[in-house]
Amino acid sequence: MKKTSDNRFIVSVKVGPKGQITIPKEAREMFDIKEGDTLMVLGDNSRGGIALMKADSFYKIMEEQMK
Repeated sequence: MKKTSDNRFIVSVKVGPKGQITIPKEAREMFDIKEGDTLMVLGDNSRGGIALMKADSFYKIMEEQMK
């Protein structure tokens, strides 16, 4: 894992045979991700990537945008 600042890092993970990845411990701790949490998978094909976000944070942002 390459830490780029106190609140950012870069890490590679491998995709398993069932399409699963493991979120590194440091990332789970940084974002307070616990077993049973729901994550949103956001994708942008034009940028060639995906992002993970805690569902409660995503819904909070969406509520603000809809006001």
